[in-house]
Amino acid sequence: MALALYRKYRPATFSEVVGQEHVTEPLMHALASGRINHAYLFSGPRGCGKTSSARILARSLNCETRGPTPDPCGKCDSCVALAPDGPGSLDVIEIDAASHGGVDDARDLRERAFFAPVSSRYKVYIVDEAHMVSPQGFNALLKLVEEPPEFLIFVFATTEPEKVLTTIRSRTHHYPFRLIPPGVMRGLLSSICTAEGIAVEPTVLPLVVRAGGGSARDALSVLDQLIAGSGPEGVTYAHAIGLLGVTDGALLDEMVDALAAGDSAAVYETVDRVVEAGHDPRRFATDLLERLRDLVVLDAVPDANAKGLIDYPPDEVERMTDQAARLGTATLSRMADIVHTGLIEMRGTTSPRLLLELVSARMLLPSAAADGGALLQRLERMERRLSVSGGAVEPAPAVRDASVREAPGRDAPGRDAPGRQAPGRDAPTPEAPAPETAKAEQTPAARSRRSRQDQPEPAAAAPAPHTPVGELDAAAVRRIWPEVLDNVKRRRRTAHALLMNVSVHSVDDGVLTLTISSIPLSRLLAQDANTEVVSSALKDVLGVDWRVAVVVDGDGGPAGGANPPGASGGTAPPLPDDDPRDDEPSPPTADGSPARVDPEEAAISLLQSTLGAKRMDG
Repeated sequence: MALALYRKYRPATFSEVVGQEHVTEPLMHALASGRINHAYLFSGPRGCGKTSSARILARSLNCETRGPTPDPCGKCDSCVALAPDGPGSLDVIEIDAASHGGVDDARDLRERAFFAPVSSRYKVYIVDEAHMVSPQGFNALLKLVEEPPEFLIFVFATTEPEKVLTTIRSRTHHYPFRLIPPGVMRGLLSSICTAEGIAVEPTVLPLVVRAGGGSARDALSVLDQLIAGSGPEGVTYAHAIGLLGVTDGALLDEMVDALAAGDSAAVYETVDRVVEAGHDPRRFATDLLERLRDLVVLDAVPDANAKGLIDYPPDEVERMTDQAARLGTATLSRMADIVHTGLIEMRGTTSPRLLLELVSARMLLPSAAADGGALLQRLERMERRLSVSGGAVEPAPAVRDASVREAPGRDAPGRDAPGRQAPGRDAPTPEAPAPETAKAEQTPAARSRRSRQDQPEPAAAAPAPHTPVGELDAAAVRRIWPEVLDNVKRRRRTAHALLMNVSVHSVDDGVLTLTISSIPLSRLLAQDANTEVVSSALKDVLGVDWRVAVVVDGDGGPAGGANPPGASGGTAPPLPDDDPRDDEPSPPTADGSPARVDPEEAAISLLQSTLGAKRMDG
C-alpha cells in the first residue's frame, strides 16, 4: 500500500515547514538560546502544520547529540524514533482530545505526568484538538499546567483557540499558524511532483491550490488522488476538472465575455452548457464569483499576478486584463454582489438552474434596477462612450415650444439667458427690443422668422447636421479602432488580416461603413463570416449592435450590392436666410469631424437626455 503524500512528505525539521516562518523562526531562536517554556499553544486552520511542528519541537528537545537544538541530528535513537516515519517514543505522548477530553481522562493524565521520562530529556504531551477538552477537564489540568515538573512540557494544538479555557491559555506561549499562501503552496506541490517523477500540466496546480484552500494536507490529498487516477500522460487539465468538479476556465471566460458584451443569448447558452455538461449550477456560481473577485483585484492592481494576489498563467492574465477593462470597476463590483446574493438564495433551492438564469438576468439588465450599483454601472457605460468619442458630441437640438419657453425660473432650451452674450453673435439679446432695433424687427423677413419661432416645428423637419448626444461617429470609432482590431484578431485571424487595409468611412443608422482599395479583398471582407466577426468585436469593445458594410475606395457602392443605409452622397441645399435652424449649433468642421464642445457640457447634456437629470445652478 502506497504511503499518502501528506505523510510521506511531512516535515522533519523546522526549516522544512513551509509558509509558517513567523512561527518556526521564533521557536528556533528559543531553542538555540535555551528559553524553553513549559506549555505551548499552537492554533490555526487544519492541515497547516500544527501537529507536525509539535512533533518537531519534541524531537528538537530530546535530540541526544545536540538537544535542545533547532537542528536535530536525525541519527540518534530519539531522532530516529520521532522522525515522521519513526515508531514513536514512550516519552512523547499524543492525546486526541476529541475522544479523551473528559474529566476522568484529565485526572489519569495528571497522575501519570509526574513519572519521569523513560529515556529522554523531556516528557512531552501533545494534546490535539485541545478545544474539545471539557471545562472540567481543563480545571483538572490547571494546577499541573501552571506548576509542572521540570521535565514536563505541554503542547496544545487547536483550530479554535478561543474555546480553550482562558486560565490555561494565559499560561502558554501562543503561536498562531496561518493558511499557506498560494504561491508557496504551488512551489511545494511542484517540488513534490518533481520528486515523484509525475508529469503535471501547469494549469492543474492552480486547481489543486484552490481546492486545498491553503491547507497543505488537503492540497496534498487532492494531488495524491489526481496522481493515483492519472494515465501514462500524467495529470492533465481535463482529467483534473472532471475529477474535482470545478468549472472549466473556458466556460468562465465565455460567461464573462458575454456579460461584457451584453450578449444575452451567449449568456444563456453558457448556462445551458454548464447544466448539460453535468456541472452543479451552485459550483458554477461559486467559481464565477471567484473569477469576478480576481477581475476586481486585477482591475485595481494591474500587477496582481506578480504580487501573488491572484495565481494565473501569463496568457490567462492578459485575457483577464482585457475583460476587466471592458467591464469596468462599477460593473464588476455590482455583478459580484449579484452573484453573491444569488449563492445565498440557492441554498436549499429545488431549481438551482432557474436561480442561476435569474442571476444572469440581473447582471445583464442594470437599467431594470434602481439601486446605487446599477446607477454606477450605467454611468460607467456612458463615461466610456464619452471617453471614446472624445467629447465630440453636441447638445440635443433646441425644442422651440411655448410651454417650455414659459417655464418659470428656467431658460428655454437652445436660447440664451437674458443679458448673456450668445456664442457666434455680435450683440447681446436684451429682454425687450431696443428703440433702434424695433424698426428692424418690422421687416417681412423678421416677422416670418418670429412667426415660425412661436410655433412648434413639425415632426418631419430636417434633422440637424450633427451627431446626437451619446452617439458614436466615425471619428470616435477611428480612435478606438486598434482595440477593435485586437478583438477581431482573437476571434478570426483571416478577418484581422483583411482589416489591416481598411479605413473607417462612416457610421449611419446602425451601419458602420468600411472602405478598402482592392475589389477582390472587399468581396472577401464582405462575406457574412467576416462582417459578423467585426460586429461582435464592436459589441465587445463599444457595446453597440451595428451592421458592417464594405465599400470599395473611390466607388459609391458596397462590395456586394446596393449602397448601405446612409451611404448615398450629395450636398445638402443651402438654408435660406430666415431659416429657423440658424440658431442651432455650428455644423461640422472642414475635415468632416463634428465640432468639438466642452466635455463637461457634453456629459451634462448626456445625463439630461438619458437619465432625465436636472441641472442645478448654484
